Amino acid sequence: MSSFSIHTLGCGSARPSLRHHPSSTVVNHRGNLFMVDCGEGAQLAFMKQRLSFSRLRHIFLTHLHGDHVFGLPGLVGTLALNGTGGDLTIHTFEEGRKQLISIFDYFCRDTPFDIRFNVIRPEEAVILKTKSLTVRTVPLKHRVDTVGFIFEETPKQRHINPDMTKFHGVPVYMMNRIKAGEDFVREDGQVIPNSILTSPPSPSLSYAHISDTMYMPELAEKIGPVNLLFHETTYLEEHKTMAAPRGHSTARQAAMVARESGAAALLTGHYSSRYTDDSLFLREALEMFPNVILNREGLVTNLD
Repeated sequence: MSSFSIHTLGCGSARPSLRHHPSSTVVNHRGNLFMVDCGEGAQLAFMKQRLSFSRLRHIFLTHLHGDHVFGLPGLVGTLALNGTGGDLTIHTFEEGRKQLISIFDYFCRDTPFDIRFNVIRPEEAVILKTKSLTVRTVPLKHRVDTVGFIFEETPKQRHINPDMTKFHGVPVYMMNRIKAGEDFVREDGQVIPNSILTSPPSPSLSYAHISDTMYMPELAEKIGPVNLLFHETTYLEEHKTMAAPRGHSTARQAAMVARESGAAALLTGHYSSRYTDDSLFLREALEMFPNVILNREGLVTNLD
């Protein structure tokens, strides 16, 4: 089982479609669930993927357009009916905090959990840091304040070589320090280099979620070489003149960001309902970038 996976709940855009649900994605990191956006139907898609409501503790809203938010009152109501305890943190802008408090006060008065808000801004900033994961924001260019979210694993510890630690008599209480890179000094004063006692750590994984935005060449450097980049592909290049005024990108432009950022793979999505053949997004992106994953509802993308 993957320790870091991306679950697509919805990859359509604003106008309703029988082919796609509105935007919602779940990041599953070591069994801890982080939702990015919550369009209509998100909770049903969540259940279809057999994800656990009790493991959902953070919801990140890229911006305050309905197709990214309208599923949130229903989800919170279901969490309350399920008797979910603990707390739920919603990461959103100040205006989102005000509006959601009003909605929850009316429709979700009695919840067995605490709803907390972490007010974010359209800026580059670290907004969440746990022992194993950091989440940071990057500002995007849309019709309202919008951010992308970058999920990055904390650098991992080195791997213990059990044969060598046993041979050199490394005590158990030293193991965490050895994993962290410390050399071992024997009682006779001999220094055993850490490189003998350990092997390099597993690479830290990363995921960038770049939703509604017009093409931003400068975005590539801010994202960095992530393992997986979700970048909206609302339009095809033939409708490029429509994309920028509406604050969106084409599949070709998303692929250019993936290429320039050094991403290992590009995940498409946020498809306009004007198109009936999603494979066109894949074909167009592949012209600029070699590793493209065509998104769809129910897709699970493993990073490891």
